[in-house]
Amino acid sequence: MTSRVIPVAPFVLVVFGATGDLARRKLLPALFHRDIDGQIPDEATVIGVSRGPFTEEQYIALAKTAINEHVAAGDITEENLAKFLGRLHYLSADADRDGGWDELKAALQPYQDRITVFYLATGPELFGPICERIKKFGLDGENARVVVEKPIGKTLESARKVNDAVGAVFPEDRVYRIDHYLGKEAVQNLMALRFANGLFEPLWNAAHIDHVQITVAESLGVEGRAGYYDTAGALRDMVQNHILQLVCLVAMEPPALLDADAVRDEKLKVLRALKPISDALSTHTVVRGQYRAGASSGGAVPGYLEELGADTSTTETFVAIKAEILNWRWAGVPFFLRTGKRLAERVSEIVIAFRPIPHSVFDGAAGPIAANRLVIRLQPDEGVKLWLMTKDPGPGGMRLREVPLDMSFADAFGTRNPDAYERLVLDVVRGNQTLFMRRDEVEAAWTWIDPILTAWTNSDERPKPYTAGTWGPSAAIALIERDGRTWLDGGT
Repeated sequence: MTSRVIPVAPFVLVVFGATGDLARRKLLPALFHRDIDGQIPDEATVIGVSRGPFTEEQYIALAKTAINEHVAAGDITEENLAKFLGRLHYLSADADRDGGWDELKAALQPYQDRITVFYLATGPELFGPICERIKKFGLDGENARVVVEKPIGKTLESARKVNDAVGAVFPEDRVYRIDHYLGKEAVQNLMALRFANGLFEPLWNAAHIDHVQITVAESLGVEGRAGYYDTAGALRDMVQNHILQLVCLVAMEPPALLDADAVRDEKLKVLRALKPISDALSTHTVVRGQYRAGASSGGAVPGYLEELGADTSTTETFVAIKAEILNWRWAGVPFFLRTGKRLAERVSEIVIAFRPIPHSVFDGAAGPIAANRLVIRLQPDEGVKLWLMTKDPGPGGMRLREVPLDMSFADAFGTRNPDAYERLVLDVVRGNQTLFMRRDEVEAAWTWIDPILTAWTNSDERPKPYTAGTWGPSAAIALIERDGRTWLDGGT
């Protein structure tokens, strides 16, 4: 089975921060894949912009290197690579000064009738200055749209300032706040599972679900991002955006339509229903940790402080939270959230743990009966797994065994799973905001996160240490086992 490719209208994409890590690792490879699949029209143009004094030839050489590093060799031919590189142009311009903007305006002049997407692959401190110059130089016409990456601020107050600066130039219906987790195939399949099947939605409530676990685990450390990461930490970097968006998709009410604002209205209700965490220092509710030296599959690895090159830091590289949603559907159902660096394996998944059966009709010889679980794996191998109890084959009485109904998207559809950016960038061109965050969503998430950050800032308590290559501090295990549950690593 092959996926259906739907072309988009001709567009021009202007990437600020075009020589940075995000552009090289994600945006250029994503555009290349959409190009070779025939989804990008011949007239489409990509203009890279950064402060660097590159020539256009040097930028195209950088792009060629990025494609060769981040795209499978079997997908690249001389012909398709040459075609893609032929779309690229480069200009040097300052984000917070006027230098280079006249040249950018002139470069965009031939494309006035096209959709123009300004992709801000920069730090949030530059979102406002870039948008100001887009307006100053008359580039904010009706066909212009802006994409902003996380983090959108570092607190509720700073997020509002960023949103105000962007909103002073672009109306909300032309602002695309990107969270690449929402572009993952498995995340969208969560909506399909809930709202396109009669099987799950009647059970999707506190009467039938015991608890929910959401894990976003990385086996790598901070690597070359130590400087940035030490100003952010796991709570800002992962929980405020990625994980809370996953909570919303699991917990939201069915929207009337699969329409951008209808979906985002329901997500907003979830964020506003989250029970405020009044004591972020209590290990009954929140656990923060920081990895020490340990071992991974590649051998010995340094601790966070060694990677940072510092003697001390209170930045968390791990967070576990027991969250609650105060509404009729979810009252009494805990949502256990955790994320961290240098954990035992790289895995992102959602586990829906159903309640056990009320009474067993089987005798003790049949063995224990495990409660059903639905596992949605987001990475590394996207898929869905439903754990059920069945009879163990063979004569000799009734023996029960827990087995999974396992669907890998790669196996089921026989196609490469597109990267999230491939979908999201072209959704901007289409004008589809369903998988992007609205301003009030961002600010509602910060409203819940801010008290946790404030409690940590005002406390002398340090993050709890954990050894690299494990599943985090022992306090995180106690957090869930205190409730009579356990972390289901790998959905098992």
